[in-house]
Amino acid sequence: MIFFQLFWTFLKIGIFTFGGGYAMVALIQSEVTVNHPWLTPQEFTDILAVSQMTPGPMGINTATYVGYTAVLNAGYEPWQAVLGSLLASGSVLLLPVLLMVLVVRFLQRIQGNKDMENVFRVLRMAVVGLIAAAALQLLSVESFGVPGWNLQFVVSIVLFLSVFVLSLRKVNPILLILGAGVAGMLVYL
Repeated sequence: MIFFQLFWTFLKIGIFTFGGGYAMVALIQSEVTVNHPWLTPQEFTDILAVSQMTPGPMGINTATYVGYTAVLNAGYEPWQAVLGSLLASGSVLLLPVLLMVLVVRFLQRIQGNKDMENVFRVLRMAVVGLIAAAALQLLSVESFGVPGWNLQFVVSIVLFLSVFVLSLRKVNPILLILGAGVAGMLVYL
């Protein structure tokens, strides 16, 4: 049953999410922690962090990790969890790939049409809103800890502000990830 639910859930996520990985975060989180409580909010936050650090598109990485963890948490064997990860990854890609083939053919025919340019202008604004919603959902106790003068919260805020400021200054994201990892190791060891 979980395999069908994973397939259907990630098929919906794949077709109804525009704007890539960050735009998918809010929908994935809602589906896998609320609608289907396969993961705890803490597990989802951890999976999201790993998905951002590993090579490849974040939405697919998240689907892969969620598929694996959800099946494993449901009591299945690790080899079955691998099937869950493949199923989630494949289903999140299936309809968007088919849709993209059709859209490319359509766009080639209407290239230069002012009405379509206006549609894409509005879609870009909607994608920015989806990314902002995902960012706001990550501002949670699971990500930052309980507010107050405790170590996890203070370190989380300092790291967040440091990475935010440095990314505005165009510091290489790889260096930011490595620096945050080293800081986390130093603080929590």
